[in-house]
Amino acid sequence: MAAACAQLCLRSRGLCSTASTWQHYLQVRHCIIVTKESAKISNGLFISGSHTGFQTRLKWKQQMCHYNDFTAKYLTTKAKENKYTEDLSRTDIVAYKATHMPTTDPQPISQNKISLADLDAAGEFSALEEISDEEAVSISIPSSMPSASTSLRDYVDKSETLAKLVQLGVNLFKLEQKPNVGSMLLRLDFNTDVAPRLLFLKEIGVEDSRFSYIITHNPFILTESLENLQARVNYLKSKKFSSETVASMVSRAPHLLNFSVKRIDNRLAFYQQQLKLSASNTRNILARLPRLLCGSLEPVKENLKVCQIELGFKENEIQHIVIAVPKVLTANKRKLTQTFDFLHNTMKVPHYLITKFPQVLNTKYLRLRERHLFLEYLGKAQYDPTLPNYISLDRLVSLPDDTFCTELALATLEDFYLFQKML
Repeated sequence: MAAACAQLCLRSRGLCSTASTWQHYLQVRHCIIVTKESAKISNGLFISGSHTGFQTRLKWKQQMCHYNDFTAKYLTTKAKENKYTEDLSRTDIVAYKATHMPTTDPQPISQNKISLADLDAAGEFSALEEISDEEAVSISIPSSMPSASTSLRDYVDKSETLAKLVQLGVNLFKLEQKPNVGSMLLRLDFNTDVAPRLLFLKEIGVEDSRFSYIITHNPFILTESLENLQARVNYLKSKKFSSETVASMVSRAPHLLNFSVKRIDNRLAFYQQQLKLSASNTRNILARLPRLLCGSLEPVKENLKVCQIELGFKENEIQHIVIAVPKVLTANKRKLTQTFDFLHNTMKVPHYLITKFPQVLNTKYLRLRERHLFLEYLGKAQYDPTLPNYISLDRLVSLPDDTFCTELALATLEDFYLFQKML
């Protein structure tokens, strides 16, 4: 019976609420219409005089005050109705449970929230609970790799491999400029991938101080199998390169051990056939400039043609020049031609003297030009060994400025610097 009465009251209150809402809507609508009309009048659309404008503004203010008071009363009444409906609904639920639910006595439920003491009793920790310094230090936060980055610097603290490479002196900035090197290094394990290769380099005689240079210029040596690395070292030794020479070649040409035995053998055969040198002279050239085994062969072929066709050297002269200065094989073609032109056409040095002192082809063009012009200004530019006051080409380009001035030019260093400013 109580439940039926409650439902009837709810329906009655709903109807009353609907009726009051409709009434409020009509009154608010009336206020808005009056407000709009007042606003139009106040804007001067139908103003006939100043007295009429004042009355219109006064009426508009009265309407707005009435509208605000009515709205406040409506909201207060609505809040009371909602509370009454909520209390009535709770009464219906209690009556329903008393009629249909079992009569067992439930445990009393506290209306308050669970306290911190209850959580502590249950073995839980509160976010507001104070902890000691020892407990705070013992809390560990799991580290995670950055998902993406344009610099290896962001991974150094997270990767043991990168941290150890930095300690060795490896330049990570140069490594990250190369494609796919960063992801490759992050996949490597220092103990299983990096350390064995470093021990191998140490075993063949490479100094520890060269590890950083080798890895910076050739990080892919860390992915080569130890069997392949050992096979290439054994091949070089079979060609009568000493252990010390092999270690020196690997230190100065980091990419050497990345090439297969077949490719290294083809390079050795190329230089021996093209230059028509003996095996001993070929080993001598490659031991002094091991990057000849790693670089492209096209610049070498082009420089050999330039020396023979454009510069006019004979085959035996080219052999002598290359044995003395192997860098001529990889020199810039324009620089090589410019230096020879100044030597031969301006300084009037013949081919045989250039062949006798091939170091002049490897000197800086500006250095050669300034010293020759200074000697010419002093009247001492004489490079023919059969004439008096002969000046050796070797000494011309190899002596420091102060020695050049005192021994060859017989002038002061200040005079030479002043002459340089006049050029």
